[in-house]
Amino acid sequence: MTLPASILLVVGAGAWLAVAGIARGMGVMPGTMGLSLGAFVALWALMMTAMMLPTIAPFVALHTRTLTDRRAQRIGELAIGYLLVWTAAALPAYVLALVAERLVDTRPTAAKILAAAIFAACGIYQLTPIKDRCLARCRSPLGFVLKYGSYRGRLRDLRVGMSHGAFCLACCWALMVVLIAVGLMNLAAMVILAAVVLTEKTWQRGPQFSRVVGVIALVLAVVVLFRPSIAPGLSPAPMSDTGDGM
Repeated sequence: MTLPASILLVVGAGAWLAVAGIARGMGVMPGTMGLSLGAFVALWALMMTAMMLPTIAPFVALHTRTLTDRRAQRIGELAIGYLLVWTAAALPAYVLALVAERLVDTRPTAAKILAAAIFAACGIYQLTPIKDRCLARCRSPLGFVLKYGSYRGRLRDLRVGMSHGAFCLACCWALMVVLIAVGLMNLAAMVILAAVVLTEKTWQRGPQFSRVVGVIALVLAVVVLFRPSIAPGLSPAPMSDTGDGM
């Protein structure tokens, strides 16, 4: 493990400590948790720093060995580019969280259906060839290093990070959407999802594991229709069992 890769792990650990502190104060709440767009984006960026940044350590460790100058600065630019992509994903996540929040307040039955749809979408995507191709790219740091060796210009490392982030986003977006169903600040769910992503990318049997996760998500899509409590981010309020507004 190179020094820059180790620093990324330390940054990720610091982000986890910050997320854990915030989660203890907020608890599991549906939707946007009353946050403004700016606050939501900032919180999402912190979460992605904790959950996703450590997963690129193998790539960074290999990429660092190809750099001959300004290693720390260039890896910093790469990390910024990577996180910019994941931070941009906060915008559609905020829209979906707003929808979830309104459904929980006014249409609990529709909220339950949305939870099932989120789990189903995750499960289906995990089993698609697109997921397989994106995961294969993320599991091949050497392939990325060879590809990025042709990048030139002052912003080349930022572009490397953004390109790598785009592949990671394409690979893992469906898993991240699950956070809307289980609650954005559900710390246990964040740990599980981060572990799933890391396992997919680094374990020898990661592709097979990815498919198992897809099957589990499909099962949860059915179970949540009968046990809405497994999706606290989209669970009806306690008083809503007298009417769902539909």
